[in-house]
Amino acid sequence: MSDGSLLPFAMASSSPSHQPSLLQGFPSRGSDVGGPPLAASDPVARVLIESSLPHLDRPFDYSVPAELDGTALAGVRVKVRFSGQELNGYVLERMESSVAGHALTPLLKVVSAVPVLTPALLELASSVAARYAGTLSDVLRTAIPPRVARLEKQLLSGESLLDEPDEHSGSVQGSGSQGSASQAQAAWASYTNGAPYLQHLAGGGSPRAVLTATQGFGTAGWPGLVASAVAAVRFSGRGAVVVVPDYRDLDRMEAALRTVLPSGDIARLTADDGPTPRYRSYLRLLSGAAKVAVGTRSAAYAPVRDLGLVVCWDDGDDLHIDQRAPYAHTREILLLRSEQESVACLMAAHSRSTELQRLVEGGWAVPVEAPRPVVRASTPRVLNTADSFEQERDPLAKIARLPGAAWRAAKEGLERGPVLVQVARAGYAPSLVCEDCRETARCNNCQGPLAIAGQSALPQCRWCSTPAPEWRCRHCGGGRLRRGAAGVLRTAEELGRAFPGKAVVTSSGDQVKATVSDARALVVATVGAEPVASGGYAAALLLDGNSLLRRENLRAGEDTVRRWFNAAALVRPANEGGLVVITADDTTATGALLRWDPAGYASRELALRQELQLPPAVRIASVTGKRADVVHFTESLAENIQLRIAGPAPVSLTLSAQRAVEQDRDPDVRTLLFIPYAQAAEATRSMRAVKAARAAKRTSGPVQLRLDGVDVL
Repeated sequence: MSDGSLLPFAMASSSPSHQPSLLQGFPSRGSDVGGPPLAASDPVARVLIESSLPHLDRPFDYSVPAELDGTALAGVRVKVRFSGQELNGYVLERMESSVAGHALTPLLKVVSAVPVLTPALLELASSVAARYAGTLSDVLRTAIPPRVARLEKQLLSGESLLDEPDEHSGSVQGSGSQGSASQAQAAWASYTNGAPYLQHLAGGGSPRAVLTATQGFGTAGWPGLVASAVAAVRFSGRGAVVVVPDYRDLDRMEAALRTVLPSGDIARLTADDGPTPRYRSYLRLLSGAAKVAVGTRSAAYAPVRDLGLVVCWDDGDDLHIDQRAPYAHTREILLLRSEQESVACLMAAHSRSTELQRLVEGGWAVPVEAPRPVVRASTPRVLNTADSFEQERDPLAKIARLPGAAWRAAKEGLERGPVLVQVARAGYAPSLVCEDCRETARCNNCQGPLAIAGQSALPQCRWCSTPAPEWRCRHCGGGRLRRGAAGVLRTAEELGRAFPGKAVVTSSGDQVKATVSDARALVVATVGAEPVASGGYAAALLLDGNSLLRRENLRAGEDTVRRWFNAAALVRPANEGGLVVITADDTTATGALLRWDPAGYASRELALRQELQLPPAVRIASVTGKRADVVHFTESLAENIQLRIAGPAPVSLTLSAQRAVEQDRDPDVRTLLFIPYAQAAEATRSMRAVKAARAAKRTSGPVQLRLDGVDVL
């Protein structure tokens, strides 16, 4: 698909190296003909300055002194003088002449002779900045790790960057478990389109697929499947990039890769490891010493040589979204990279996002999913306590947090192994209400919700942490509190009393566990923090489903179904006694899990969004800031392009926000812009132009511009 018409993004049409130089009045004052001698060839360096200011998001020309001729190459870090300051930047290219029309300021120094900004990375970063209406400098800040001079000296001197030499570095096949690799390849063969996909990769092809994995543990789990795909592309002599949401998935993925590849072939890229290990891995990939990058968000930009495959695991996880401007999503970066470098793409998860469903229905990617006989053989039995049969057997099941069927499933599951209990909230009692009128208990200081951290703790505000020992209800004057919701700690306490003598393990907040043993225990975890049991859980109880589904968010249902499938995939198959009990009323969402049909749910959701013209049927941009600034931005944008607009509306509808309005303060507001894909390229160009003009003129306050944010609807 060469035109990209089915992709959920608009390809950038140009890179900074092709943009005209708009340099008048910026870097060149203070240099003249009498300056230092210049380089004999290509004496002009086009430099991108490290600045997040939108009006400086363009290259500037500098002269290259003769003494820097051999080191000021494209891609290296340099230091330049700009508007009276010394700033860092990157050399984008060397040129014979400049069109600036005046004398150029010379480069001050070459910070590093290592060309860390490759042409492919520059093109990718430019495309990401264009797609998200951001600045190239902001993208490169994420893509290129901070410099560690000691490692660069090792690289330039020819020393190995490995902590320990790998005796298998000359071969593609590692020294790990051959049995695990064979089982993973057999698992691929059990999926429709699975075996042809691997064969195409091994043969040097670039297929694109959306994989719906059925199992999350053991050798047939998703890490083994992804590792087999990477091994296949390495067999063809090409490299791979694998991106996962968090460190727990990263550890599992790295371990799986080490069973099929030599350790020296793998580079781990994550900021959690610290600057030195991260930069070491980056330089190993840059030099070609390693050919497989595995990591979290920033690994999507890894400079892998001879790239053949990009992989994203669980694209629906919001950890894939960068929390810094321009708020890029890993999935979109890898889709851009797949098109840009004409490489294979694999999007894998236990469920399926509506964005990936759009790619499948448009024909850009083929679905790789298990046929029904395989699904029945490899997934647990699912029981919903809210269906008519269970309601007839247990009339109180609909209002009980732990219905009788769930209690029986836990009791029987504990006889065979660990039992997973998924809850929606962390803490002990994260929500309190008035005992008399049932209104939410709020802080008298900031109107934030009150909570209790433990059984004997005093209520305190979740926002400002102010204790409220003598709280009075502002609605009825009552002074008694009761729990509005139970968190993971309270649930663990209740289950400990319900199952005396059984171990209870919790995983939530800053105490998230990656794995648990196969011992008989109750494992209580918040959504997304479920540990992996090596042999699978005997049963799983998915509590608080209604709370998850009733969140005020367009993607509440889609995200809840994703979290259910992620937890259910950790349970043993039905033929081994595996059982999942779900407590929720929504028949559409629960039906997807009962049938084990994530693709069907995604198809239905996408059809509804297309009918209503909501993402991902269209793109969306949110403009947040003070009302006058938001209105000024949207009016300036309307001069260039007409879009469907919703807002401005208050960002927060809390009591504190209402009081701010009453007191004539100016609370933040948000306007939503709905962008058809046919207008996406024009719209993002206009947004960048408006941002740059506003920043240069300084005629209004700043606004936050986010495109395709999952939390704005």
